[in-house]
Amino acid sequence: MKRLPDSELEIMIAIWELNKEVTRTEIEERLDRDKKLSPTTILSLLSRLEKKEFVSIHKEGKNNVYKALINEEDYMNAESKTVLEKLYKNSLTNFMMALYADKKPTKKQIDELQEFLDDLKEQQH
Repeated sequence: MKRLPDSELEIMIAIWELNKEVTRTEIEERLDRDKKLSPTTILSLLSRLEKKEFVSIHKEGKNNVYKALINEEDYMNAESKTVLEKLYKNSLTNFMMALYADKKPTKKQIDELQEFLDDLKEQQH
């Protein structure tokens, strides 16, 4: 799965959050108001996403309707694995040390992590 540039990822996040087939106008309304993109820019990004097979496009009346072809969870999982492999040499320890370099994790976060690790151990047996 290809990694998306931030601008295309922002469009995909809007589509995933809307959780349905959407028009350009609906996407535009969902985007961050501080980073206002022009309608032509949004259409250009959607065209790129179609070429990358992240969305499909079909006509409904005068409007193009866009549908996510890639599931958000699948994309995030692939992206997370890439970050872990490339930046942290596939080491969860290195990742956790970087994540909490400036602050201590809360008791709740430690408990959640411990529960996750316990589940992993359980699955190995």
